[in-house]
Amino acid sequence: MATVEYMGKTFTVDEDGFIDTYESYCEEWVQWVKHQEGIEELNDEHKKVITVLQEYYEKNGIAPMVRILSKVTGFKLKHIYELFPSGPGKGACKMAGLPKPTGCV
Repeated sequence: MATVEYMGKTFTVDEDGFIDTYESYCEEWVQWVKHQEGIEELNDEHKKVITVLQEYYEKNGIAPMVRILSKVTGFKLKHIYELFPSGPGKGACKMAGLPKPTGCV
């Protein structure tokens, strides 16, 4: 596994840039992924998606399917892609500190 250093923190990441463990999630990780995604500022909608992903993961041990994410947040899939240009699986789950989704997120 590779490592990423950002804002004084070191993160171990897989080949796709996902953090090695959810427990390593912190604000510095969010800022690094935000930078990688080309997102200038995180707004309340970004934070809502991240919170929903994390709460679902903590309860179920996996990321929610896109349909569930869209339903819980109230955001259409198109809007989630506007918030996270690389999508809910790659961008949003990565920013939330979740492991790389294996299914249809």
